[in-house]
Amino acid sequence: MEFIEVFHLTGLVIGTGTFFIIGIFHPLVIKGEYYFGVKCWWVFLFFSIGGIILSLTVRNVILSSLCGVFAFSALWGINELFCQRKRVEKGWFPKREKKSRTEKNKN
Repeated sequence: MEFIEVFHLTGLVIGTGTFFIIGIFHPLVIKGEYYFGVKCWWVFLFFSIGGIILSLTVRNVILSSLCGVFAFSALWGINELFCQRKRVEKGWFPKREKKSRTEKNKN
C-alpha cells in the first residue's frame, strides 16, 4: 500500500477495481435473472448491506472505496434484475424454458 501512496496511484487502483466490480455484476445480473428470475433480488440487497457496513468500518481508503463501489453495484443490480426481466420479455435475451417431467426423466 505504501508503494501506491508514494507514486500517487490510489485513483488508478480505485478506478481499475471499479471497472472489474462493474464488469462482474453485469453477468451476475443476467445469469441471476435467467436461472432464478427476480426472486434473487434479496441476495443483491444482502451483499449491498454487507458492502456498506464494510465500507464504513474499513480504515484503508482504497479498500473502503472498493467496498462502497461493490455495495452500490449490488444495489444497482437489484434494479437491473427487473430491467433484465423486461429485456427478456422483449426478446432481447433468451428466456429459460422449464423442462417437463418427462424430459427430466429422459436425462
